[in-house]
Amino acid sequence: MKSIFTLRKSIDARLVQLNLKAQPKNLYEPISYLLALGGKRFRPLLVLLTAQLKGTYNSQILDPALAIEVFHNFTLMHDDIMDAAPLRRGKPAVHEKWNQNTAILSGDAMFVKAYQLITKINPSHLVLAMDRFNETALQVCEGQQLDMDFEQLKEVSKEDYLEMIRLKTAVLLGFSMELGGLMGGFNRKDQHRLYGVGENLGLGFQLMDDLLDVYGDQQKVGKQVGGDIVSNKKTFLMINALDLARTEVRSQLDSWISMGHADPEEKVVAVKKIYDHLGVSELLKIKMDAYFEEAFRLLNTIDCNKEGLEIFTHFARGLIKREG
Repeated sequence: MKSIFTLRKSIDARLVQLNLKAQPKNLYEPISYLLALGGKRFRPLLVLLTAQLKGTYNSQILDPALAIEVFHNFTLMHDDIMDAAPLRRGKPAVHEKWNQNTAILSGDAMFVKAYQLITKINPSHLVLAMDRFNETALQVCEGQQLDMDFEQLKEVSKEDYLEMIRLKTAVLLGFSMELGGLMGGFNRKDQHRLYGVGENLGLGFQLMDDLLDVYGDQQKVGKQVGGDIVSNKKTFLMINALDLARTEVRSQLDSWISMGHADPEEKVVAVKKIYDHLGVSELLKIKMDAYFEEAFRLLNTIDCNKEGLEIFTHFARGLIKREG
């Protein structure tokens, strides 16, 4: 049974070995650059740790697990273009360091590389893995489109927001665990349950990101705290605030949202004060904890290897307690 540290080292070592230094340089170098920026690698870790829940680990499952990481980073490369984000993990985004056309094409190449990696799965699993990968990839695109659509809407319901983050974020974590279950030898019923574990973890993690963006430590979060407030992003906090605010408080919130050239720091302080007054962070925590509790409830319905379950639980609990 391999530790989280050992599995992460295997992931990073294999990513370095990928043939990403070929010609033309301006196609592959941006891919290497983005992957080298690091990240938690918790999607491929979920694949490998889930396989270990059955006591299974061999080198054949590593490349399909990496397919999830490469696909995830492809979405980040293109998302940064769509969001006009200047930074990624504290460094210039690919479209800033090179240019937009390079970032689009390099992202496309990453998508292809993800397919190359997932097809290295055991041939007996290939059809199901590809079918589920394709479905998940489309759902991620649907979630991104909904996120962009929400920018043009005055108000978004909590239900619509939760469905958007399910598609944009949670389904890929669900598929990560489903894929690990498939390669680990779980039956199809348990693979569905594992998908549910990952999906609920993903929903909880995205709500946690909403919380950390406003209430996190900037050094630990790795980006400007309050960025969602500055950009009027319709997060779970903002949606609840708009739903609960009345009279003078609602007027204040509407004023900050509509203000075109507000001082960012002043705006964050003012809107955060409104959030505190309305207690929306507590509402978020209740919803977030419910998703985490459901994830562990589902996990406990599956017959797992005891040591593998301990390692997985330690990993998941660590992510739940993260501060950045």
